Amino acid sequence: MLIPHPILGPRDAQEFVILGDASLINRPDWTAADALDRFSDYQYLRDNPAGTHRELWYHEGGDRSWLVVTRDTVTHEIIKVELASTVAKKSSTRKLGSGQ
Repeated sequence: MLIPHPILGPRDAQEFVILGDASLINRPDWTAADALDRFSDYQYLRDNPAGTHRELWYHEGGDRSWLVVTRDTVTHEIIKVELASTVAKKSSTRKLGSGQ
């Protein structure tokens, strides 16, 4: 499987380590009253969908970047690849703009 790295171009999937669901970018607020429950869910609960899914991939055998890869878990078709830092910034901007 080739992953179209946004900076380096097509790279073999063997250069990467998959962490899991891309929602891990959004860490819980450690100051929240229910922080222990939130972090427990954050650490241990994962969806395992069949179909389109966003995942975190680490380019261990390359530039050591983190990517958010959107792929079909049934066919392994890569739909979209973004730098995780870009996704995190977009997510942070949305939170700030929504008054959260």
